[in-house]
Amino acid sequence: MQTYTWELPRATLELGPRTVLMGVLNVTPDSFSDGGFFDDPAKALDHALELEAEGADILDIGGESTRPGGDPITESEEIRRVAPALEKIADGVRIPISIDTYRARVARHAIEAGAQIINDVSGFRFDSGMFGLARETGAGVVLMHSRGAREALHVRPDRDDPAGVRDELAATIQAAVDRGIPPGRIVADPGIGFSKTPATSLKILKRLDLFSTLGCPLLVGPSRKSFIRVGIPVPDATAWATAAAVALAIAGGAHIIRVHEVSRMRVVARIADAVRNA
Repeated sequence: MQTYTWELPRATLELGPRTVLMGVLNVTPDSFSDGGFFDDPAKALDHALELEAEGADILDIGGESTRPGGDPITESEEIRRVAPALEKIADGVRIPISIDTYRARVARHAIEAGAQIINDVSGFRFDSGMFGLARETGAGVVLMHSRGAREALHVRPDRDDPAGVRDELAATIQAAVDRGIPPGRIVADPGIGFSKTPATSLKILKRLDLFSTLGCPLLVGPSRKSFIRVGIPVPDATAWATAAAVALAIAGGAHIIRVHEVSRMRVVARIADAVRNA
């Protein structure tokens, strides 16, 4: 497996020897799995510390739900949600913080508060100010594949294939490099669950090896996504399905896995890493 060093403003992460876990912390009232749980800054801090203790290597904070059917919020509302939590969390955790946003002004607020990574579901398509901000601050960036405007993120094309997604993601990465973002700061995300049918998301998970040609680390976020819901009425079915998807993503070459349940997925990642590195 190819290894990388991800260059952040105040840290570096070695990607490849073992899987890096990005723990999800939504400070939103309407996220599909944990909306309203952590929108209080004190609760957000408690959960951030819990995720860190469970083994998260990165903390990803989001203030707007991009779930299917989720309504966009204003820029000022997004800042209102994330700023108080970020101020508390940045002083409390030692791991790098990522801001999950597609707005440059929100990202700037987060970086000024201590975030080191910009995680953008639009791949910098929605706000061109992201290029200059990333270049100026030296932030690490996660460029995700998606299509269409904000309201069309979950419109599913009639036909698609993993190679086509890879080619579009390669163009997104090249656009960032052309705008002055060093390749060593870029991580690619194929965006499973976004702008894709469930069948296409599964095919991408099956053919992650295609994305190794991008020349940068790969992040995959299967956690609790609708495309892995199995419809079997057993306790913790979504967690088991997520565990299976995480193990397959690691076997396929993912360097970073974005998850909600860090403690369980750390166990999955440890065994998957041991098998991959055997």
